[in-house]
Amino acid sequence: MEPFTHAFSSLALARAGQRRLPRFGTLMLVASGVAPDLDFASYFGGAGAFLRFHRALFHSLVGSGVLVCLIAAGFCLLDRRLPGKKTVSLPPLRLGPALAICAVGALGHLLLDLVSGVGVELLWPFHTRWYGRPLATDFDPWVLALLVAGLLLPLLFKLVNEEVTSGQRRPSGVPSATITLCLVAGYFGFRAHLHSEAVDLLLSREFHARVAVAADAFPEAASPFLWRGVAVTDDTLEEVEVSPTRPDEFDPNNSVTRYKPQDSPALEIAEKTAEAARFLEYARVPLATVRRLEDDYRVEVRDARFPEGDDSPSNVLLRVDLASNLQIRQQRLLFPWAARR
Repeated sequence: MEPFTHAFSSLALARAGQRRLPRFGTLMLVASGVAPDLDFASYFGGAGAFLRFHRALFHSLVGSGVLVCLIAAGFCLLDRRLPGKKTVSLPPLRLGPALAICAVGALGHLLLDLVSGVGVELLWPFHTRWYGRPLATDFDPWVLALLVAGLLLPLLFKLVNEEVTSGQRRPSGVPSATITLCLVAGYFGFRAHLHSEAVDLLLSREFHARVAVAADAFPEAASPFLWRGVAVTDDTLEEVEVSPTRPDEFDPNNSVTRYKPQDSPALEIAEKTAEAARFLEYARVPLATVRRLEDDYRVEVRDARFPEGDDSPSNVLLRVDLASNLQIRQQRLLFPWAARR
């Protein structure tokens, strides 16, 4: 997910557990909850670097572990440089608690990215496999709204006064933050149920008299009830909007048909290139096109989980140019805007 959602979820974690946080606890949670997105800087190295390092370098177990250690050590050093006022309730920051707090922040980041966007390469660099389920978009306004409301409503409506019992004042916002985190978890559980229902609905129908042999559903940001379904038949990919809460209104014949290319020597060679191997590990629904350019061939493969015209950086595509004798001229991974040049 985008950084704002990660930051607000870390703040919700900090507020829910504020009674047990050490010195700089909130700052450590926010820093470790946002820091994994530093690997987005690979975007400036081109699509190849982006595919290799984004959601891998600092999103893997190894990379996020290194980040946790660096952030915890940095705050421990800061605590010694800026001692401030230390009391019995806030003793000097020790490395063990700092590591635990930063690990919680990084884990929260990974969990959100596992259920949104393109997933993560948890075992990088030892194993290049993408993990995750497409339950939400990279920017999900409903998740962000839940987090913002859960953090701000207690302040706006002065709910702190309702959290005082026996004449003692509890840390403000603890119940509301806990409820907010539970609501976010429930939201993703509900989305997981809808995703399964959407896939089952796609597999149960025929598309223009074609039987679906596989299917997947991808979330729409506008509504948690709408999904972009992609059904795979023997010869085509069928794209159609599906709402599992209204199965009676689903019409598979409204699908947009994308024809798979026929087998050809150019396609076979392109699929065996090194860049193709990397791309096919990433793509959930690869769809290829083969074009003749004068005497040459151009093979392009895109990931149909992204709608056509999607310019997000995650929508990387593969392009392989071959000469008339089928010798490879060039193989590249490209961002959508670069492919249109």
